[in-house]
Amino acid sequence: MSTTTSYSDNSGHTPHAGFTPNVLDYIALVLTIVGGINWGLVGAFDFDLVARIFGDMTTATRAVYILVGLAALYCLTFLGRFPRKTS
Repeated sequence: MSTTTSYSDNSGHTPHAGFTPNVLDYIALVLTIVGGINWGLVGAFDFDLVARIFGDMTTATRAVYILVGLAALYCLTFLGRFPRKTS
């Protein structure tokens, strides 16, 4: 017995209709979350987790910072892919 759930409201709008995330979307989202958590730690505790793991400004650390920045830029494309609510 299978049960499906519909997520539409009274306006007939279905949240996230037309937006199907792909693997790159998930990777970008995870990297952006990692960056956000790292900046939160830097701001709250002056603790840079990425630098602690990979070393202070090593090639690996810089690569992580660059990937997080690129992921954040890529996540900007999410804004154009979410459906717009019409009245």
